[in-house]
Amino acid sequence: MSGPWMRQLIVSAMVTGAGLLAMSAMLQPASAVAQQEELTRKVKFRAAPVYPDIARRMNIAGVVKVAVVVAPNGTLKSSKVVGGHPLLATAALDALKKWKFEAAAGESTGIVEFKFQPQD
Repeated sequence: MSGPWMRQLIVSAMVTGAGLLAMSAMLQPASAVAQQEELTRKVKFRAAPVYPDIARRMNIAGVVKVAVVVAPNGTLKSSKVVGGHPLLATAALDALKKWKFEAAAGESTGIVEFKFQPQD
């Protein structure tokens, strides 16, 4: 039970497994992130995400969760997708980059959720 086809099957399974593992790590929250709550800092400007055409054609809906750190001056310091479909995640991050928050004494951290629902 060996030969070139078996070797190709094993390599294919390893590549697929590595890809699934990487995607799983991207979509599953880390233990520290999972304990964060919704961001309570007030938003001064909120840009809506643009629903990706390919996601619309594929009828993909869902929620994208993004862990964010907001700087004291109200700008987005960092963001990381912790849940959601990869086709929707980029749209959520692009919109979030445009958001402006109220100034505060220190940094704020939390989770921001974007809900995507295809429109007919």
